[in-house]
Amino acid sequence: MTWRKVCNLCPLLVLAAVVTLTSCGEAGKDNVENVPYVKVEAVDGAISARTLEYPGRTKPADEVNVSFRVSGPIVNMRVKEGDYVQKGQVIAEMDSRDYNLQYKAVGAEYQSVKAEAERIIAMYQEGSTTANNYDKARFGLQQITEKLNNARNQLNDTRLIAPISGYVSSRYHEAGETVAQGMPIVAISSGANTEVEINLSSNDFAKRANFLSYSCSFDVIPGKTFPLSVSRINNEANNNQLYNVRLRFNGPIDPNITSGMTTMVRIERAMDEGTIISIPREALFEAEDKQFVFIYDGKAGTVNRKEVKVSRLTSKGQAIVTSGLEGNERIVTAGVHKLTNGQRVKPLPTASKSNIGGLL
Repeated sequence: MTWRKVCNLCPLLVLAAVVTLTSCGEAGKDNVENVPYVKVEAVDGAISARTLEYPGRTKPADEVNVSFRVSGPIVNMRVKEGDYVQKGQVIAEMDSRDYNLQYKAVGAEYQSVKAEAERIIAMYQEGSTTANNYDKARFGLQQITEKLNNARNQLNDTRLIAPISGYVSSRYHEAGETVAQGMPIVAISSGANTEVEINLSSNDFAKRANFLSYSCSFDVIPGKTFPLSVSRINNEANNNQLYNVRLRFNGPIDPNITSGMTTMVRIERAMDEGTIISIPREALFEAEDKQFVFIYDGKAGTVNRKEVKVSRLTSKGQAIVTSGLEGNERIVTAGVHKLTNGQRVKPLPTASKSNIGGLL
């Protein structure tokens, strides 16, 4: 071969070598598998619950109905609704005429019995009367003393005294009305604490042992939920077969919440079917009009889809799964729409709390 022919072939040989090397490189690149990282979490077991809703109203935690301990006509009402009263303050007065006459009559009787008893007691001490007369005089004096104290108390009870300091929330009677002993005259609330009052149905009252949590919300405070706990439950139904329940706020009360406001109370009640599964809603994906999750197989390093049944989504971003999972699986909770069934994946490593960012 002449030198001219060799020179003509060199460019062709160089081009063939380049093509061969490029083809080998691309073939090697195709043989490298792209294994994505995925976020893997263990599923959580939860109590199957139903949310009950009841309308409620805020009321003072410390509220008392104040009533006279005697009967008679009211002659003076010293307070009105909204007034602030101090403990021991007179808030109403009853006509004391009859009780004053009674006290004077018993007082006169007391003076007579007392004088006679003192005379007999002195005679007994001198030995000039019997022990029987002494006992009669002593017990007679004790009896008339208690009778006088009772008459004095009834006279004093014609003045209605505030048992606590607070605001008059209700006034039930006016001056000129005749009231019986024990009838509420006014209601006084301390205003120190506020509670929520609801009335449970008899069906829910019977299942109150399954109540898990309580909370309430207000239209005037949008976007906020306030946790509650039971203060007291009345075990006797009212005329409407409802059971009164008082709930107290857990923690400080919002200053915008005052007595008399309407609210909606939510009660989480455990159901009878036991535990269910709660998973992040991001773990769900749809295919063929069904819902699935990807279960991570740690031994094989792959993900496999599994059909699940979802009853509802919670406000906390969880999906309540009623079938399809047993509760011991590890599922993919991010990027599920980019995966395929049987695909190899790598779980994202758990970040160390002491080595944030893997800098150490």
